[in-house]
Amino acid sequence: MKTLGSLFDGSGGFPLAGKINGFKPVWASEIEPFPIKVTRKRFPEMEHLGNVKNIRGGVIEPVDVICGGSPCQNLSQAGNRTGIEGTQSSLFFEYIRIVKEMREATNGKYPRYMVWENVPGAFTSNKGADFKAVLENIARIKDPEATIPMPEKWEHAGTVVGDGFSISWRVLDAQFWGVPQRRRRIFLVAGFDDECTEEILFESEGMFRNLAANFRTWKEAAGSAGESTEEASRIMIENHPNDSRYRIVEKSETLSARMGTGGGNVPLTMDVDTQNEPITLKMRSGCAGGGQRSADD
Repeated sequence: MKTLGSLFDGSGGFPLAGKINGFKPVWASEIEPFPIKVTRKRFPEMEHLGNVKNIRGGVIEPVDVICGGSPCQNLSQAGNRTGIEGTQSSLFFEYIRIVKEMREATNGKYPRYMVWENVPGAFTSNKGADFKAVLENIARIKDPEATIPMPEKWEHAGTVVGDGFSISWRVLDAQFWGVPQRRRRIFLVAGFDDECTEEILFESEGMFRNLAANFRTWKEAAGSAGESTEEASRIMIENHPNDSRYRIVEKSETLSARMGTGGGNVPLTMDVDTQNEPITLKMRSGCAGGGQRSADD
């Protein structure tokens, strides 16, 4: 069985996807307590390595694939745009270090692939120089002298092929992969063998084209909140300064920090059966204006 390690693990999205597709999640790195509790329950056999800065790639168990969505705050158009060298997004270089250390310790055998996920803002951060830096640092894992030409504009899909390695990237939107949310992200796959990563991201045999079948797979893995999307709609709850509001939507956009209830502004969604009687929501906004509203207000 192929093995997988997950950096910047969050609540285990990559281990879950890996397990669905026949990979064994071996270890993960995360520092937030609650996501760790989630993954300890979902993947009790998976080892937790703690802070990415303290991981030594030549010491931990080698794996076939290392996945990770390094912090996006300094790359996102909603962030401060300080770029890949920013306080948070610079943790990308810890990812590169760990992959290099593991490959050195295994004579180039592991990992065979790395998968990086991030926001499309990486294409334009520092006028495109940051995505060039991402590609060059990955390419130099295999070829220390590799350089990547700087285009006028980074396309949302592309491939770089070098001597014995390849890197492919593509922007994917969660709403087309069985998730009721509009969420566009770059997915980049780097292969350090002769195999071409284009086959992973662009060949139809390697992708779910049937949305209904894919949604069933997602529901089996994550648990179903309702009988079907035709019988239920989704409510998004927003926390506004003066009151709490909701909207009924088919697909939500990417959740923002202001969406939620309570002081922490935790984003919330809930499925409702629109075939039956309207529901009543009781919300506390923490200030004047909060109260209860029925779903047909």
